[in-house]
Amino acid sequence: EDIKNILTSLRQISSTIVEIKQGNADILGRLTSIESHLSDSDGRLLAAKTKIESLALDITSLRNRLNDQENRARRNNVRILGFPEGVEKGNPARFLGEVLPVLLKLPEGTDFSIERAHHSLAPMPAPGQRPRPLVVKFLRFPVKELLLKAAWELGKVDWDGHNIMFFPDLSKALQDRRRLFLQVKKTLRDKDIKYGLFYPAMLRITHNGKTSSFGTAEDVEKFAKTLPPTVQLISLMF
Repeated sequence: EDIKNILTSLRQISSTIVEIKQGNADILGRLTSIESHLSDSDGRLLAAKTKIESLALDITSLRNRLNDQENRARRNNVRILGFPEGVEKGNPARFLGEVLPVLLKLPEGTDFSIERAHHSLAPMPAPGQRPRPLVVKFLRFPVKELLLKAAWELGKVDWDGHNIMFFPDLSKALQDRRRLFLQVKKTLRDKDIKYGLFYPAMLRITHNGKTSSFGTAEDVEKFAKTLPPTVQLISLMF
């Protein structure tokens, strides 16, 4: 009787083993299918990654071109800060045409040829707040260069007790790039080194007959620490 019970148990165990084998075969088949799908997915992900990287490069290139075109469209513009709000009495072009030649000590009869002038596109400030800049577009590029050069040579421009400042009218993206040079410019001033930051965001330094160009603030700062206080900067033309 015991032997019969053992044989019965063995048959049940054998049947269970067969079921397990069948189950393992099914699992193995599913794993093989999953591996195949994963391999296909890896291929698709790799292709998608390559495509995304290509699109990212295209977007960067297009963004740079758009930013360049925006700044080229503004190349005849000057941004003027410091005039009180409303001093132009509704006609900024006429006001600036009358004030700027005297303010910048330009030769009599200088033709500014202002195409248009307006406040920057921002809400009118409340009393006591900083006035909005005036944006001026000149018909001719040399006039814009003449104005900036005259303001630079004067150093400080004062009008009726207000400090008037002149800047090229640049896109926000380019302004952000230039702001990265603020600490570098401070370092150069501390070393009594003449410096100039020119379009788009580049410093060229001539030292011992060698001209070096810098496009990042970090590189300029490292180089500036090694320079004597008699370095002449070569400007880049806008």
